[in-house]
Amino acid sequence: MREVRIRDTMSGDLLTLDPDEEIGIYACGPTVYSRIHIGNARPFVIFSLLARFLRSEGYSVKLAINVTDVNDKIYTAATDRGIPSGELAAEMTSDYFEDTGRLGLGRPDAEPLATETIGPIVDLIATLVEEGHAYESGGDVYFSVRSFDGYGKLSHRPTEEMEQGEGDDAGSLKRDPLDFALWKAQKEGEDTSWDSPWGPGRPGWHIECSAMSAAYLGEVF
Repeated sequence: MREVRIRDTMSGDLLTLDPDEEIGIYACGPTVYSRIHIGNARPFVIFSLLARFLRSEGYSVKLAINVTDVNDKIYTAATDRGIPSGELAAEMTSDYFEDTGRLGLGRPDAEPLATETIGPIVDLIATLVEEGHAYESGGDVYFSVRSFDGYGKLSHRPTEEMEQGEGDDAGSLKRDPLDFALWKAQKEGEDTSWDSPWGPGRPGWHIECSAMSAAYLGEVF
């Protein structure tokens, strides 16, 4: 087995992989509101090849690539086509599996759907609320960016250089412009929702991968 080193994004150091530890790889998959394009295929190709290379070197690898199947873009696209959002998401998910299957790279070990991981997502949000890192406002739940001292270390961007990521409607409910939605209350015209301690709604885009990676690879991987 050859020694393999990977650069740590946060520290900038080259870290040697431990051959005795299982390597967990999580990649963000597509939001399925339309057929995938080459940009959607890129992470699938890169991380599938990385997993294949590491396995060829003798490492134990578990690869998870998610599918975001509930999202504002899905609601909009479904409305434009005049079909339920769940029907559109299921159709586009099937097309995604078909398209990536043609790449000849096999399938990831896990391909979790956001809608199938609602329980862990709600539990994670509740934990963040209990620990003072999130708050409820008007049925929505927002992450409090300034409550977490380490926020921005991975991207090497101080909070002073960050920009608001939510629209004007969300801005009126937030304590700080930098805060972002973890849970969104159901709005008129949205045909899917799930029960939560904060009322019916759906997960925000930011929290889904955190919950799915922990559910399938563990909190530390």
